[in-house]
Amino acid sequence: MSGGDIGSRSIYPENTVWLAEQIQYDLHRFQIPALTKDGHVVLELVKAGGWLMLPIILCSVIALAIIVERLWSLQVRRVLPKNLVAQVWRWEKIHQLNEEHLQELQASSPLGSILSAGISNRHENREVMKESIEDTGRHIVHELERYLNSLGTIAAITPLLGLLGTVIGMIKVFSTITTQGVGDPGALAGGISEALITTAAGMSVAIPTLMFYRYFRGRVRMLVLRMEQEAMGMVEIMHGQRQPPAGP
Repeated sequence: MSGGDIGSRSIYPENTVWLAEQIQYDLHRFQIPALTKDGHVVLELVKAGGWLMLPIILCSVIALAIIVERLWSLQVRRVLPKNLVAQVWRWEKIHQLNEEHLQELQASSPLGSILSAGISNRHENREVMKESIEDTGRHIVHELERYLNSLGTIAAITPLLGLLGTVIGMIKVFSTITTQGVGDPGALAGGISEALITTAAGMSVAIPTLMFYRYFRGRVRMLVLRMEQEAMGMVEIMHGQRQPPAGP
């Protein structure tokens, strides 16, 4: 039997025992108290994750606020009220499409703002109406996309914050090994826990944030397309190129 075999047999069991002790220590430190204490699990995880948990938590709060606000603002009934073009045509037929109704229309919804811009130039040719609608539409799209860049930024940086926490935690682990060796699992637990917890926290924030970011981008594109169809339909109605819609 070679010396390498003897060395392998003497090293591997020790490493296995050390790894088992490490896992047992981590379970005892984090799982058992977390399940028996009243609501202290989150606080314990935040403490164990280190200072990088603070920007991750801040990102999660901001992302939640943006998601709730955009879910409310991007409702179809708020952006594209039903029968709005029919209402405009009804005002036109009874000669009540005055400045007061235009201001009411502009304040009613994003679609109302676009229609109001076109109607203000209804006595001009078709190209002038389209140009005014497109100009207003660019501002409306900007409003619909409000905060989405911030949401995308949060989805991008939170995994990096988690990765940074992993790197910092592993640096602590190797620093402890350099100074104290591998014989004390408790001395290594802090760095290992910080590395794992920050990574999990960063991914837990990034995944739903990215999902909502993609969802809102698609929703904005859908709303913009429908507003364009409604506005172009109104232009064609005003110039006699399409039959007016039936009233509600």
